[in-house]
Amino acid sequence: MEHTNPTGQEMVMLTIVLKHAQGLDLEAIQSKLKSKEWWSRFPIEGTQLVSWVVAMGLGQIVVLKTPAHLVPAINLELERSAWGVFNTECYVSYDFVPVRERIIERVKAGGQ
Repeated sequence: MEHTNPTGQEMVMLTIVLKHAQGLDLEAIQSKLKSKEWWSRFPIEGTQLVSWVVAMGLGQIVVLKTPAHLVPAINLELERSAWGVFNTECYVSYDFVPVRERIIERVKAGGQ
């Protein structure tokens, strides 16, 4: 499984769920994000934006690929510029596709 990038840094996936704070309409949300410089500060430098989707009724789901050592900096940026606009949930994960492929090959060869 690929856990490092070409420079040898340990990489992780970070899924961030941004739930809209109840009581704010779209205008208030956009105003707060602008005043906190959200759009220029997040995601932080050194991370790769994998996906950013809107899930109606839930909020926004952001997936970053990042060197593991940047996770605390990402957390700090969320505290600085997302709090008060979003309730946040974060989940560190990894890319399962290569693992799945190895399992499929192992099962085809008669293993478990």
